[in-house]
Amino acid sequence: MQRSGFTDLPLHGGKAPRWLFKRMVGLAEGIVDVLSYEFGTDELIRRLSDPFWFQAFSCVLGYDWHSSGTTTVTCGALKEAIKPEKHGLAIAGGKGKRSKNTIQEIQNSSELLCVPDSKITDLQYASRMAAKIDTAMIQDGYNLYHHVFFFSEDGCWGVIQQGMNNETSYARRYHWISDNVTTFIREPHQSILGNSVHRHVLNMTATESEQTQKTSLDLINDNPRHLQRTWSQLKLPPQQTTLDGSVHKIRYADVDSFKLPTSVNWNLLRQIYEFQPTNYEELLSHRGVGPSTVRALALISDLLYGSKPSWMDPVKYSFTVGGKDGVPFPVDTRAMDESIDIINNAVRQAKIGSKDQLLAIKRLKRFAETRVNKKDN
Repeated sequence: MQRSGFTDLPLHGGKAPRWLFKRMVGLAEGIVDVLSYEFGTDELIRRLSDPFWFQAFSCVLGYDWHSSGTTTVTCGALKEAIKPEKHGLAIAGGKGKRSKNTIQEIQNSSELLCVPDSKITDLQYASRMAAKIDTAMIQDGYNLYHHVFFFSEDGCWGVIQQGMNNETSYARRYHWISDNVTTFIREPHQSILGNSVHRHVLNMTATESEQTQKTSLDLINDNPRHLQRTWSQLKLPPQQTTLDGSVHKIRYADVDSFKLPTSVNWNLLRQIYEFQPTNYEELLSHRGVGPSTVRALALISDLLYGSKPSWMDPVKYSFTVGGKDGVPFPVDTRAMDESIDIINNAVRQAKIGSKDQLLAIKRLKRFAETRVNKKDN
């Protein structure tokens, strides 16, 4: 199973000062040196893809312990610290416009790592699909604005991406790791964490949505004219008589969180129909398929055929692993303790100044003590 997870983080204004960011890069490089040597690059990617480990690592680097910048600034420091020719590891993408460079950066870094062409294509596909799934298949109200992609010369990969909820000014972080990936569309989030559970999240990756996936595929492989006719009927008020004299009896109240998209790209649906995808992942991977298409097909599948998708937010645990706001809520204490020990040892072995080592260890100590104090309370 694919492992992934996410956490909610509040938006804090401001930027990381240059003097701090420079030291974050130096400390990150020292820690990456040690961990890649001790455990190998693939294991380092697995640890970065672990929300607990990543949060502890960010605290050690000295940035905010509980904000959206935890993700973006830490990943930015890692991108400058990681050198493919030195570590056998690369990182592509970033915040905002930088995320659009991910595919080309994967290509460039793969050449430095001597990754075979066939694996490069797979890596680029994984990057695109991870972003599309957390945008289109899980519609939770968070718009992605940050996407980084880690990968090794062996083809192991991980994703850390983040979305922002404009109404609450909270960010949600998503983690991915390539271990044992067999499909992108069925229960991809094995370790999901978040501060809050939202109502009425369309989760097309859930097992409960499997029948909706199949019905959506059948709808798209039928003539789009049939689907367009159905769509026009669904847009009518309940119980309204149509032009041919029949009575439209769809009851909107029967559908959870019923909200049809305002428009559908029928030209796109005709293109997909001509392509005739053989499974839902092929449908999703088609260029141009986004949240509106996925939602429209899911709702029509529900209304006409009773194929109900999951409307449950895919949060399995609630946690905050420590923060300057004093709101830690530990879940997997063993995993967190292991993260602390590993990073602590890495800091001690890193080729950095004794003062930087001391400050980093103190930050990690505060992080651990805050977590323990909350647990005791």
